[in-house]
Amino acid sequence: MADGVLGGPGDDFVVVQWAAEVGDHWIAPLHLHHEDDEAWYVLRGTLGFRLGDQEIEAGPGSAVLARKGTPHTYRNAGGVEAEYLLVMPPQIWSLIEAIHRPEADVPALFAAHASALCG
Repeated sequence: MADGVLGGPGDDFVVVQWAAEVGDHWIAPLHLHHEDDEAWYVLRGTLGFRLGDQEIEAGPGSAVLARKGTPHTYRNAGGVEAEYLLVMPPQIWSLIEAIHRPEADVPALFAAHASALCG
């Protein structure tokens, strides 16, 4: 994976390898995707997930799927840096790239990518 990313806009899916610092904060705001599923595979550490009304923790070798329409978010739930793969369609990857730009209108970008912030 070049720069931790495999795939792109012309592919059916994108895989990124990321790390989550230790901390008590959610990595993403609670949100949902109207058209797309999103999945995580934990390589090291522990990630905590909120999927709808359910909260779960996933350790190394565990996979978690957020189905389209399910409000979700995630965090590092352990005492060490967590490393994971995030598998998503290009539409979600485009959203992630867009919301990290300085001028980002986050709610409008979520709507433009068939997604929505919750709460």
